[in-house]
Amino acid sequence: MRLLIAAGGTGGHVYPALAPIPDLEEIDPNLDLLWIGAQGGMEKDLVERKGIEFHAVRGRGVAGVGLLKALRATVELAIGVLQSIRLVGKFRPDALFVTGGYTAVAVTLACWLRRVPISVYLPDIEPGRGVKFTARFAKQVLVTDNASEQYFPNHDVIETGYPLRPELVAASQMPVSEARAHFKLAPDRNTLLVFGGSRGARSLNTVIKDTLPDLVETLGLQVIHITGTLDWPNFEAWLPEVRSELREHYAVFPYLHDDMGVAMAAADIVCARAGASTLGEFPAFGLSAILVPYPYAWRYQKVNADTLVKQGAGIRIDDHDLGKQLVPTLEDLLNNADKLDAMRAAAKANAKLDATRNIAKALYALGTA
Repeated sequence: MRLLIAAGGTGGHVYPALAPIPDLEEIDPNLDLLWIGAQGGMEKDLVERKGIEFHAVRGRGVAGVGLLKALRATVELAIGVLQSIRLVGKFRPDALFVTGGYTAVAVTLACWLRRVPISVYLPDIEPGRGVKFTARFAKQVLVTDNASEQYFPNHDVIETGYPLRPELVAASQMPVSEARAHFKLAPDRNTLLVFGGSRGARSLNTVIKDTLPDLVETLGLQVIHITGTLDWPNFEAWLPEVRSELREHYAVFPYLHDDMGVAMAAADIVCARAGASTLGEFPAFGLSAILVPYPYAWRYQKVNADTLVKQGAGIRIDDHDLGKQLVPTLEDLLNNADKLDAMRAAAKANAKLDATRNIAKALYALGTA
């Protein structure tokens, strides 16, 4: 099968498109792949490291910009469509797999014009404008959770789960004691994981710095804290001031690449933003989640957070309330073992560790129909 992939702009679009590829290659050892993404986007290096041919086309966002910028974006889109038509004609794909990004619109239009069947995957619960648009041309819409079905009443919707990278699936089976030992933490102490993405979340970082004595000494927690790259210099300068009694129970990093799954395996509770990956990763590890939606991506992250809350696996704290509510919320969970266990069980009940396989099977069926 010849599969064309259109994804780019953010890791939230790129990683879900990369994750099912090993399963697709197992289903079809002769799989031929071509990736079309954005010019200057982060995906080029990620894709080419996997040995996948990458081409960039023009494109930029139209929504929420002024008239002049919208006109420029429209011209960029038209150029992107022409570039995509040429690439599609040369590659002759059996199917297109779209996860999002500005360029996905151009590639979708090119494939629709050339009658290539299209599959759209929605990582979040609620679709953005780009996914809504591309879904109009799709033969199937793949979703993380069936809560998304309401947005696609006239489509063939398939619930697949969120596709996890193989290293995360493997880490989800790791014993807790082994994961904590990896970070030189106590095997029997409740563990809080805090992170806000590769660049970090300033509000989460500030609260952890301000409340570390309460977390460690009053609540008896140990903390794995991923600051993100933007705030790391400040934390690096602050660490020598942290008392040794606190430092013993505080593992802090700018970012974790290969060890992110180990950190989740070590934790009992996670405090994080509510990006799409939380819908798959936290259930896979049976983590009770305190979710703090990013206020400038409010609607999508709020809906993601509220989905985990509705499932009984999460608690939502709004960003402006985090300083007042984090410690009391953690205290309530730690003093109520039944509630904490119920949240972890609810998370585990919604885990879909076969999501990459589900997506691969759906794509293969579409491309070989």
